[in-house]
Amino acid sequence: MADGRVRPVRLGPRSVAALVLVGAIGAMFFGWPLLADAGSGLAAHAGDAPWLLAVLLPLLVAVVVATIADSGMDAKAVAMLGVLAAVGAALRPLGAGTAGLEPMFFLMVLSGRVLGPGFGFVLGSVTMFASALLTGGVGPWMPFQMLAMGWFTLGAGLLPGADRLRGRAELLMLAGYGALAAFAYGTVMNLYGWTVITGMATGISFHPGDPLHENLVRFLAYCAATSLGWDLGRAVLTVVLTLTLGGTLLRALRRATRRAAFEARVTFEEARTDRAG
Repeated sequence: MADGRVRPVRLGPRSVAALVLVGAIGAMFFGWPLLADAGSGLAAHAGDAPWLLAVLLPLLVAVVVATIADSGMDAKAVAMLGVLAAVGAALRPLGAGTAGLEPMFFLMVLSGRVLGPGFGFVLGSVTMFASALLTGGVGPWMPFQMLAMGWFTLGAGLLPGADRLRGRAELLMLAGYGALAAFAYGTVMNLYGWTVITGMATGISFHPGDPLHENLVRFLAYCAATSLGWDLGRAVLTVVLTLTLGGTLLRALRRATRRAAFEARVTFEEARTDRAG
């Protein structure tokens, strides 16, 4: 079987439904303040969203894991999930706080590419959770980070050409995706912070109940003023690591996946003993 087809997790209908459910609920929690009317009372509770999502996200991720397990996540896949999540969590503190240089994004892109979107979503979420525990970054923002990283890694698993595209062309595609997704991750996390953090300059603050287009203009100004440099650093580092180390890591991941034979089914045969007449 070709390398690109060997994946520990196959997405069945229930897996897809679970991922869509998580994505829809996550998008609602990220974006609902933009659509809330100032007089509805919902905007006054924007600060409650992180705590609600903190309760819901572990349950939703558990649904995804259980659903994927029904379609093929065996003990070997769980072991690989643990190893990659541990490595990703260890990589994050190396650049955290330094111009957005976070090498874990490079690992997430390549892992999602080789191991598929379902495995990628779970890996991204678990890695961010483990990283938060490791660095003491547990807070109301953590569920949003878990969702955003899950989407980031899932997207890498959905890129085309998994069975055929190899070599320089694949690395260029992954580098391009990594750069765009690095900015997307920063933008999504900005949306969370912008709607719940008050006291900023009036010109870029979130104004509950204002027309959507006016708030979006303020949001773009907020992104440019607060995180553009961080997102650029994250994107550049992801591109550089993908182009320089990506080929080696892709081969290692594919070799490990092939040798683990995730798709092989274990069968047991009844032992036979020959008796002398």
